[in-house]
Amino acid sequence: MSYSIKITKVEQSKVNEVDLNNLTMGTQFTDNMFICDYENGEWINPRIEPLNLIPTHPAAMSLHYGQAIFEGMKATLGKNEVPLLFRPEENAKRMNFSADRMGMPFFPEDLFVEALKKFVAIEKNWIPTQEGSALYLRPFMYADEPFIGMRAATSFKFIVMASPAGPFFSKRIKLYAETKYIRAANGGTGEAKAAGNYAAAIRPTEIAKAKGYDQVLWLDARDFEYIQEVGTMNIFFKIDGKVITPNLSGSVLSGITRMSVIDLLRDKGFEVTERPIKISEIIEASNNGTLEEAFGTGTAVGIAMIEEIGYKEIAIKLPIENPVSQDINRTLNAIKTQKTEDKFGWIVEAK
Repeated sequence: MSYSIKITKVEQSKVNEVDLNNLTMGTQFTDNMFICDYENGEWINPRIEPLNLIPTHPAAMSLHYGQAIFEGMKATLGKNEVPLLFRPEENAKRMNFSADRMGMPFFPEDLFVEALKKFVAIEKNWIPTQEGSALYLRPFMYADEPFIGMRAATSFKFIVMASPAGPFFSKRIKLYAETKYIRAANGGTGEAKAAGNYAAAIRPTEIAKAKGYDQVLWLDARDFEYIQEVGTMNIFFKIDGKVITPNLSGSVLSGITRMSVIDLLRDKGFEVTERPIKISEIIEASNNGTLEEAFGTGTAVGIAMIEEIGYKEIAIKLPIENPVSQDINRTLNAIKTQKTEDKFGWIVEAK
């Protein structure tokens, strides 16, 4: 289905005021945004317009009851300076999965992709070209109906904004396995990309950083025994030549980068198993010398090599060399910039 998206671009771009080779993610924003409104049971008035403040009633239900979800994506430049999206249809599907869990309306998946293509084509000059850099895209939906009461809202806004971003982590990172706070439990909202999930992670992450770590490694909510995911990433381990990652048990976010890395690893001949993983198993592998690599995967971070995992009084040290994760990172970046063949059909041109 083709949609009529009204386009009113900013008169004067401010891209020349930004150093695209020296970026901090989430601090600079592009000229325009995409907006669509949900009223009377349907999505209406899809449009691209200059980025601006959005009038919000103090009783907007998202502010009081948390009906807010989002996605994270990146746009890169490929051959002939054509803007590229990476598996946008998967983000559209996950957005609607989150919407369903949070009692929010589905957003048309074809409109999601079409809007992103038009939006990124307009913001092409904001895409940084430095290796590891990209234009970070933030589609999000929230309840804007003014009402104080516990029920699903009846009006929503869907918006896409963008921020040019450099590499997220420039060095190997340290994780702290949390044994007091939890991120998610089966039956909760952990599978959804709900805003509240991240709000609940802020305080534990601050505690981990105060201990000298970069991110929290979340464990299961009942026994703090099974590994779930990292603050902004899914996690993989290479033990004795084989790769394992926590299965999607109902409390782990289904990462787009995660599923792509699994495909890449298998394509390169690695055995990859999705299953429950105990923190004690990782400690044992470290002790007997079979723990070879650990790395996180996510849209914002790409592939993040892990240096150390702290668990109670134990420091699990990872080997200095990371040949598999480095190779996967190079391959993924090469696909995203059309420097190598995209035999999976993941790349969508935005033009």
